[in-house]
Amino acid sequence: MIAHVEMDHLDKIAASVFEGYLVRKDLVRKYSRQFPVPTYVVEFLLGRYCASTNEEEIQEGLEIVGKQLKGRTVRSGEEELFKARAREEGSVKLIDIVKARLDPKNDCYVAELPSLNLRDVQIADSLVKENERMLTDGFYTEVTLEYDPIVAQEKNGRPFRIAALRPIQMSSPNVLDVLSKGRKVFTTEEWRDFLIRSIGLEPSALSDRAKMVAILRMVPFVERNYNLVELGPRGTGKSHLFQQISPYSHLISGGKATVAKMFVNNVSGQRGLVCQYDVVCFDEISGISFDQKDGVNIMKGYMASGEFSRGKESIRAEGGIVMVGNFDVDIEQQQRIGHLLSPLPKEMRDDTAFHDRIHAFAPGWDFPKLNPNEHLTNHFGFVSDFLSECWHRLREISRVPVLQNRVFWGGALSGRDIEAVNKTVSGLVKLLFPDPEMPVPDDDLEWIVRVALESRRRVKEQQKRCLKSEFRNTHFSYTLGVEGVEKFVSTPELHSDEAIEGDPLPPGQVWAVGPGANESGPGLYRIEVAVGPGSGVRILNHPQPPAFRESVKVGEQNLYARAKELVGDRDPRSYEFSIQLRAMDTDKSGAGLGLAVLVAMVGALLGRNTRGGTIIVGPLNLGGSIEILHNPVAIAELAIDKQATTLLMPISARRALNDLPDELWTKIRIEFYSDPTDAVFKGLIE
Repeated sequence: MIAHVEMDHLDKIAASVFEGYLVRKDLVRKYSRQFPVPTYVVEFLLGRYCASTNEEEIQEGLEIVGKQLKGRTVRSGEEELFKARAREEGSVKLIDIVKARLDPKNDCYVAELPSLNLRDVQIADSLVKENERMLTDGFYTEVTLEYDPIVAQEKNGRPFRIAALRPIQMSSPNVLDVLSKGRKVFTTEEWRDFLIRSIGLEPSALSDRAKMVAILRMVPFVERNYNLVELGPRGTGKSHLFQQISPYSHLISGGKATVAKMFVNNVSGQRGLVCQYDVVCFDEISGISFDQKDGVNIMKGYMASGEFSRGKESIRAEGGIVMVGNFDVDIEQQQRIGHLLSPLPKEMRDDTAFHDRIHAFAPGWDFPKLNPNEHLTNHFGFVSDFLSECWHRLREISRVPVLQNRVFWGGALSGRDIEAVNKTVSGLVKLLFPDPEMPVPDDDLEWIVRVALESRRRVKEQQKRCLKSEFRNTHFSYTLGVEGVEKFVSTPELHSDEAIEGDPLPPGQVWAVGPGANESGPGLYRIEVAVGPGSGVRILNHPQPPAFRESVKVGEQNLYARAKELVGDRDPRSYEFSIQLRAMDTDKSGAGLGLAVLVAMVGALLGRNTRGGTIIVGPLNLGGSIEILHNPVAIAELAIDKQATTLLMPISARRALNDLPDELWTKIRIEFYSDPTDAVFKGLIE
């Protein structure tokens, strides 16, 4: 008996619209551990007999599935039993991988059944033509195997014959209609969680970042010629999806990859894996090597164009390339000792042209090590063959048009970057909004765009590590809507709270250094200002540091006094400014930040980004002049320590900076301003 599982909100929604296409994922695990077949084979049978939420029907179906798996899967040591049964009864049914090859001597095809150790089984030409995949690496199917005692007595006779095949995958033509119709009753959040349950994981045990990784892993199944890399710690289930969920995907584990098997066999003309499967995944990528010198070049060409040549003809294929592998150290250490693509084989590791063909790099380090009791779901999800069939059909259309007149890419993206980001967006839209008629709300589109930009920028950052001169600008950005503000997307692993990123900051956010109060030295702050209807200024910090209150008052009064030259015809008095201070160092007083507050308020009001990598310094007074800085050298040293690229300082500090050591001048650009208005326009982006 299987334990009864309480149905939750998500189960009930799914049961209301996907009756007959659901299976309880704990049942799948129970059987897939007992029998030597992948998960999708078990689910195929469970889907046939247990696709119900009715407990009694499930129990009845389980008995049938148990019997079929027991009676039709061949465990090690049982091979002769099955052969004997075929001889005695004339035929036997089994579930196995069927492979086939041409026997040129006898001008016919012969099949292999690996679980019975049979290498020369008769098979009709028509069966091979209908199921060409058996000529590459074979596929799982229900086989009717016959035995002919008369042929057995002939010299070199082949007594075993495959009489019938039933591939283990769904062939219903209207799967996408079912999927699209059912999707309408879910919110985007619920649908994302339900997809994650459908691949056997429990979304409530995953962080938002881990869910993002899980969804990114699905994109190669719905997007043609999609190239994905995922590297991270061991034990996070990176290859599970590519091995267990879909008959349209093929996993190559470590070792040699042959050009003939991957692309085309020049002798027989037989097409390779990328022609036969939607996704070809290299597991343990660091151990993969090609049998031919030009193997990597053929792959590079294929990843760029979806084509490869055989002699004179060019062959098109649609299979995506996925590479998964492990870091032996944590992410911080990996970035110190090399770059994040270092685990690739040596001929790909530092080849920036090869990297350029990778559409997305999923942050495997954001996914937890899988704990079966915690991370695997016991709830309902789609039967794998229904899901994989839907994914296969979704490959036929592109959803890039969803971006038209809604999203505009920033100037840092090259043509290849845009192509990569478009493909990721298209794939994510198909997964989350499978019905092209269903509108994609701005919030969801923005999430999709940010994921796509981040996962491509991660590739770009590694290229920059390999070849700094060529890949300088990695500040990826987008604008949502014609009136929108340009927003920048960073890769979190590069970010440390201590360091200042080179990406421009959103309007209203500023890095500043305060000269320090009393005994404490200078300190780094981040000021964040939001603007809305109303009037006056609200400081959100509790308690409010008195010195910071003074800085805010100074910034506010200077804004009112210089409104015309700073913000044109807008009236700052008819807006409310909400201000928050984050202190990064021991000095928490917020003293001497008047100018930085002014820059942040103007940026928020005008909707203009603040320059990236820039620290603003200037103790302003109510009269609008800048007070003398007593420790500009210490401030410059702190800015260098925080990895800023530019320091904006009052011109009055120039002489005192003569004491800054020569080697530090080369590490930062110091720009001077003459007055507060000059500082504001030097601090903001045009």
